Amino acid sequence: MIASTGDKANLTEVLTMNDRTQTKKTFALTSLVTSKQFLSALLFTALALFLSTVVPTVQVAWVSAILVLTIYLFAFEVVGVDVAAATVMALLGLTSLLAPVMGLEQGLVDNKHLFDGFASNAVISIIAVMIIGAGLDRTGIMTKVAAFILKVGGTTESRIIPIISATVGFISSFMQNVGAAALFLPVVSRISARSGLPMSRLLMPMGFTAILGGTMTMVGSSPLILLNDLILTSNRALPAEQQMATWGLFSVTPVGVLLVTAGIVYFVLAGRFVLPKTKSESSTKGVDALEYFHSLYGVRPDLCEVVVPDDSELVGQLLGRIESAYSVRAIGIKYSGEESLVGPGSVAYDTEVVGGMVLGILASPGSTQRFVEKYGLRRRREMRSFADSLSPLKAGIAEVVVPPGSNLIGKSAREIWLRKTFGLGLIALHRDGKTLHAGDNIRSEPFHAGDTLVVHTTWSNLERLEKDRNFVVVTTEYPREEKLRPHKILPATLSFGIALFLVLFTDIRLSVALFAGAMGMVLSGVLKIEEAYQAVSWKTVFLLASLIPLGLAVETTGTAKWIAEQVLSVVGHMPIWVIQTAIAVLATFFTLVMSNVGATVLLVPLAVNIAIGAGADPAVFALTVALATSNSFLIPTHQVNALIMGPAGYRVADFMKAGGIMTLLFLIVLIIMMNLVF
Repeated sequence: MIASTGDKANLTEVLTMNDRTQTKKTFALTSLVTSKQFLSALLFTALALFLSTVVPTVQVAWVSAILVLTIYLFAFEVVGVDVAAATVMALLGLTSLLAPVMGLEQGLVDNKHLFDGFASNAVISIIAVMIIGAGLDRTGIMTKVAAFILKVGGTTESRIIPIISATVGFISSFMQNVGAAALFLPVVSRISARSGLPMSRLLMPMGFTAILGGTMTMVGSSPLILLNDLILTSNRALPAEQQMATWGLFSVTPVGVLLVTAGIVYFVLAGRFVLPKTKSESSTKGVDALEYFHSLYGVRPDLCEVVVPDDSELVGQLLGRIESAYSVRAIGIKYSGEESLVGPGSVAYDTEVVGGMVLGILASPGSTQRFVEKYGLRRRREMRSFADSLSPLKAGIAEVVVPPGSNLIGKSAREIWLRKTFGLGLIALHRDGKTLHAGDNIRSEPFHAGDTLVVHTTWSNLERLEKDRNFVVVTTEYPREEKLRPHKILPATLSFGIALFLVLFTDIRLSVALFAGAMGMVLSGVLKIEEAYQAVSWKTVFLLASLIPLGLAVETTGTAKWIAEQVLSVVGHMPIWVIQTAIAVLATFFTLVMSNVGATVLLVPLAVNIAIGAGADPAVFALTVALATSNSFLIPTHQVNALIMGPAGYRVADFMKAGGIMTLLFLIVLIIMMNLVF
């Protein structure tokens, strides 16, 4: 059947109207966000002006204003948190130049020490921990862990949850919790597929204990790694008799172990009541892959080949425009007399259709039929041109998640040329419990952290994407060419063991010990140096290093002491444990609206001064802050929570239900254990 000129004109009009509608929605959303940011900016500006009238000195006034600016930038994400932190560091540096105009005798931070954070013990330790974690992953240890869990736990939820949670909690105690969760996400997916348990019943316990596991050692989370540096910074402003000692690697272990145990017991006893059983149940037991994706996302794609006749009105048109109109995806093309093309670089939005071209089409049977009839295409009864390249052994449907920190956030599939650049044919997008399909113009939808993408891709390409930090590949059950290095388990374990030995039994700095282990991974061939560079989250590095000068300014200008005096005027007459609880609650609130690193930098100097004023141990109060900034379960603002939200189909309400109780439990256990142990 040949399309008429009128049909073609109508199609063009429909596409134009769709684009206009999408543009209006995007503009409305952008306007709403801009309005909120503008009103918030006015509120924070008013707060800064008010503080300037009550603070004791000009230095404290300027530092308070910069603090308010920092909280605003973090809470409302006007720019990325790393950009915000680096901007604040630059502003602190410029105060040396602008001091006369600002009414200051000198800058708020000595420029000779402005960039000391990049060489700090905390930053080097975090870099080393990331490299060590990547080395352990490269050996395939995580695959062995999954097999062990299935062997021991079987398919019983009450047995699998404690094993998964305890394992992730232990791993998280020695590496960044986001890294531990990202490593274990495919493991949980595999366990879900083989046990028949929905991922929504497994991922939240795993994610929460990954966060809790960071409280078990002083290298388990960024705030704890940073804490000793902040203590040393605070010591500069304290008299000799009030100097604080730094914490050892396992100083927090008793508290962390009980926190992890409380989390596991909570989910074992109350999991049946607080864990959701969402529609996004990633279990493939008893059904084939296509049936799984149909039940989960409402898609039942049909793969076929169609030939474009020379006289078809499809000739000369751009593939992407037609795909959007008819809800089809071309995942492979073959020009007459040439080899079939699939994967990255083969099919793009602007591919022009030519006569004699063979298209590998993925769509619902009804969409395929309408597309074929509309343009008079010839549908082949069986696969010929793509029989090999798109066979189930070489290609199929998969799930990938956009993690926090991905470069794709805020960009659409069309903007980044998802199919051409990454070899991913987008079929559906799952967000906040809802699934958007091809007919919903999903390729123009900006990606959010935690989005689950249902895609068609080749298995070799999916394997390559497992190394791409822009994605977390959830699908694990597919044919692959294994490129792990299991023969490197011994040197990887030895390198990790050397680092641990140096930390435990020598007086060498933490950064030196961990960096020695990281270099052991490289020198022994567990990781190539390029892979070591890729393992480091430079966003985290810049965030942490850029905030250290702010903490120095807060402490040395007397700002922390002044805020502490104001807090003490309200709660100073109360028992020490009540004041400590107030500090923990404040840290919990701050970590919900800003990064845990930022909250730690801002609150540790405050807690130290409050403790001194109340006659308590300042080091214990500082540790309380560093631990309480891990109490981030109520809303999915923590990177771990954002990571697991999409694959499990969680909603914000699910986190508030399960995370609300976990937040209270965390505070109770923390305060009791801090007072018993210290």
